[in-house]
Amino acid sequence: MGSQTGTALHKQTLLWFIAVSQCLLVLGCGPHYEFAIEEFCLAKFRLDMQELDQIQWCSWEDTVELYGELTNCTFLVALKMDCFWPNRLVDEFFIRVHKHYFHNCSLSGRLLKDPPNRILGPFIVVPIMVTLLMTALVVWRSKRSEGIV
Repeated sequence: MGSQTGTALHKQTLLWFIAVSQCLLVLGCGPHYEFAIEEFCLAKFRLDMQELDQIQWCSWEDTVELYGELTNCTFLVALKMDCFWPNRLVDEFFIRVHKHYFHNCSLSGRLLKDPPNRILGPFIVVPIMVTLLMTALVVWRSKRSEGIV
C-alpha cells in the first residue's frame, strides 16, 4: 500500500509541477514582454505616426501599413520570448494605442458629422409635407358624406 501512496504522491507532485511551470511561463513573459513591445514596437509606431498629420490618423488608407507593422512587431516579440500571442498584455497594449491615436475615429475611419443642409433639407421637408397633405385629404374626405352608407 505504501508504494501506491508513493506513486499517487509522485503523480500529484508532477501535476503540481506542470501547473506551476505553466503559470510561471505565462507570468514570466509579462513585464519583460510588455517592456519589449513598448520599447521596440510602440517606439517605432510613435515615430511613424508623428510623420503623419493628426487629421490623417483616422484615415485607414494612411495608417493601415503602420498598424500592420505594429501588430506584426508584437507577434514577433512574443515569438522570440516564447509568449502566447495574442494575450492579455497585447489586448491591453492595443487598447492603450487606440485610446491615444484613434479615440476620435469612427468605425468607418471618418469623423461623423451632419450632411449639408441641401441634402438634409429634403429629408426633413418632404415627410412633413406628405403628412400635412394626407391630413388635409382625410379631413376633406370626412366632410364629404355622399358615398358613405
